[in-house]
Amino acid sequence: MKFTALLFSALIAAVASQTNERDAPIISQKSDINPDGSYSVAYETGNGITAGENGILKSLGPEGPGVIEAQGYYQYTAPEGQPISLQYTADENGYHPQGEHLPTPPPVPEAIQKAVQYILANEPQELPGAARRG
Repeated sequence: MKFTALLFSALIAAVASQTNERDAPIISQKSDINPDGSYSVAYETGNGITAGENGILKSLGPEGPGVIEAQGYYQYTAPEGQPISLQYTADENGYHPQGEHLPTPPPVPEAIQKAVQYILANEPQELPGAARRG
């Protein structure tokens, strides 16, 4: 009976000592938002997560709306113990992440490259009497 009570107490102590990742404290936090639309934010948590981003409001011309151009990063340790570090940019052309952990596509086969070059070099020609689409 004493052994069971001791084992139960040890189990409760082990479970209680595990921290919930959702409850990680914020160690530092910085946020600067400027009247011109630029900003800078960063934070670090007690479980080793760090992240930050800087952005500016970029004009796409006198008639076009502005777009936020941002660059940032985040770092953390994956559950398997692998350190994850990602840098990114985001602008009118989309989101562009970079990181060692990201998969890379296989190279385009040579036959496909040649086919694309051929298609780009040879514009389609209209056939006589063919209706135009569009």
